[in-house]
Amino acid sequence: MTNGEMLHIAMAQSAIDANCIAEDFRKRDNVVVMSKANERARKYLTLPFYCNLISYGNNVVASVDSEIADFVEEYVNNYPCEHCFETPNMHVLNDELQKRGMRVCFMAEYFLLDMDVLGVRPCEYETRVLTPADFGERYLPQWGNALCESRKHLDVLAVAAFDKGNMIGMAGCSADCENMWQIGVDVLPEHRQKGLGSALTSRLAAEIIDRGKVPFYCCAWSNIRSVRNAIKSGFRPAWVEMTAKSYEFIDKINL
Repeated sequence: MTNGEMLHIAMAQSAIDANCIAEDFRKRDNVVVMSKANERARKYLTLPFYCNLISYGNNVVASVDSEIADFVEEYVNNYPCEHCFETPNMHVLNDELQKRGMRVCFMAEYFLLDMDVLGVRPCEYETRVLTPADFGERYLPQWGNALCESRKHLDVLAVAAFDKGNMIGMAGCSADCENMWQIGVDVLPEHRQKGLGSALTSRLAAEIIDRGKVPFYCCAWSNIRSVRNAIKSGFRPAWVEMTAKSYEFIDKINL
């Protein structure tokens, strides 16, 4: 699988999620479309969006509710695409969202593998490939990024590291859509900063590729440790998203 093929698959999935066409992400002009539900969308998304901005670096594709479509179109056309995702310009959008009971909630950076640098990094510990049959007793808080208890049926594969029989780190992936599996990784605090995270992440990425799927990685842009792990593991930034949610949704997260 080439870098170009993976990017094509990612854009095709983003088009399903946003209710647009993949070519929209390659345009120079911004695109505003009406959001709607799609059973082929990433499983963790709640559709339709009220306002979701996506950029692969060329433009902004906004998937929105018709109520705010005109404002969002004016917003994305007023600023360079990269500034639409950051302050101070973002405040202009957030001020309008707040009038409608919404706020900017998620700001995420997504990574795809660079096949030119992909290589399984060395690990000084024993590693094992795990399947769902091995996950049962491992749905614990310390493995909350690698495995998702609320969506157990999507967890499909993991690579774990063991020290004297005790699990000390795990990278797991969920089948969030038909062709793309998302990676999450956890390492126990006392074993961090030893290269274990990137060893597990790169090994899992290679296992996913071997199964004909596209591995992807997501984190907040401010999560420096996670970004470093992505880069070290052979991933490179591919696209960004910013999503609005209701006051009630955000309040629950902040409890």
